[in-house]
Amino acid sequence: MAKKKDEFYFNNFIACADVARRAAHLLVGCMENFDPEKIDLALAQMHEIENEGDECNHEISDALVSAFITPMEREDIALLSERLDSVTDHLEGVLHRIYFCNIQEIRASALKMAHKILEACDSMKLLVGELPEFKRSKKLREQVVTINTIEGQCDELYIESMRELHTDMSLDPLTVIAWRDVYTFLEITADSVEDVAETVENVVMKNS
Repeated sequence: MAKKKDEFYFNNFIACADVARRAAHLLVGCMENFDPEKIDLALAQMHEIENEGDECNHEISDALVSAFITPMEREDIALLSERLDSVTDHLEGVLHRIYFCNIQEIRASALKMAHKILEACDSMKLLVGELPEFKRSKKLREQVVTINTIEGQCDELYIESMRELHTDMSLDPLTVIAWRDVYTFLEITADSVEDVAETVENVVMKNS
């Protein structure tokens, strides 16, 4: 069990992961019930969530400045906090691209990718929830594998979607350019969740 003085860091990691999960849930909800006229509301909601993520990251940074002893090496704590925050930033980035590319209708394959990212964020929260017991946890590795698998599925969806996008002669060039940007940022977002999993795995190996 984590020591009392270490609980702050572990609880903060969980809070950061939950912020990302909520951002992913908001993105999926927006895409499932897409209304271009209501995108401003979704952007405002997403920005509020993103601010929460920034606050979590800042709290970790502030705590590290004055901490004497930490449960893991300082640079590992800072890196994990930063990568958790990056997931939320990238999720907001997807919504930004839907907005400024003036997307009017959501493509089915993009929604599939968003659902996969939400699944990955669910697993990411479970993953960081295992960190207080990282030296003995049997579930931590399972979540890393799950996230890696989902990221691989996102890779496949990305390749198929980009191929379809560039071979559909009925699409005008602006639509192709817009969706290429959205698909690419969805893929970057999936990669950022995998970055968290890899960071956790490396931190555990280093600190065990």
